[in-house]
Amino acid sequence: MDFLNYSLADLLRVMQRLRDPETGCPWDLRQDFQSIVSSTLEECYELAQAIEDEDFDHIAEELGDVLFQVVFYAQLGREKDVFSFDDIVQALVEKLIRRHPHVFAQGNIEGIVSNRSSLESVRRSWEEIKQIERSEKNQPGALADVPRALPALPRAQKVQKRAAQVNFDWIDTNAVLDKVQEELNELREAMDSRHTAGTADEMGDVFFSCVNLARHLGLDAEETLRRSTAKFERRFRNMEGRVADEGASLSAMSEKQFDRLWRLAKDDLGN
Repeated sequence: MDFLNYSLADLLRVMQRLRDPETGCPWDLRQDFQSIVSSTLEECYELAQAIEDEDFDHIAEELGDVLFQVVFYAQLGREKDVFSFDDIVQALVEKLIRRHPHVFAQGNIEGIVSNRSSLESVRRSWEEIKQIERSEKNQPGALADVPRALPALPRAQKVQKRAAQVNFDWIDTNAVLDKVQEELNELREAMDSRHTAGTADEMGDVFFSCVNLARHLGLDAEETLRRSTAKFERRFRNMEGRVADEGASLSAMSEKQFDRLWRLAKDDLGN
């Protein structure tokens, strides 16, 4: 069987066909910008999972699914005559060139900058350029364009990073650790007082402080928590396997039995 070598043009045409009012797909025809947002997020998470698992056989497939989301939005924009796929590419290339003056001399794709920039100078330049862009979009303030739709952990980290850029930050990591302990103490007080709203507020403060500590330690809060959750899953499945081999059930285990199973799982799996 001969395989066809499809191109980006073919992908765009497939999307047009799917949205054809007469011969298209009923499901695709019912979608709009809002309705496919959840699919976009899901595809991004599936890509992240494939990368995290180093599942290279599926990374290209998941990238294709993410690209399809972009093409879908482009088709919707084209139908409303507000933007097209070409507009997306144009805006993206312009932004990449604008934000990388240390690579593209005179704003030319083939322009070569003779002197290599340090990583620190690139970071400073990047933030300065983004600040100019925010000002041009009438988005004053360090927190102006932090997306509200970001998951809570990365959004907290981004907000803290932006605040740190104007020197609103802890200088010493130990001070951040002390702040975590302070928030834990306040959480315990709220729990003891049985104040539900206060407990929720203090729990949020604990999370926020832990994200801040992760940032000061040079760790990504989302990635760090995902690793710990995966570690818990591995150990929990090990426990389930042991109990199943014995013909028993986890739900019937005592606290002492759980503790023994957990220690055995840690011994089996290490980390």
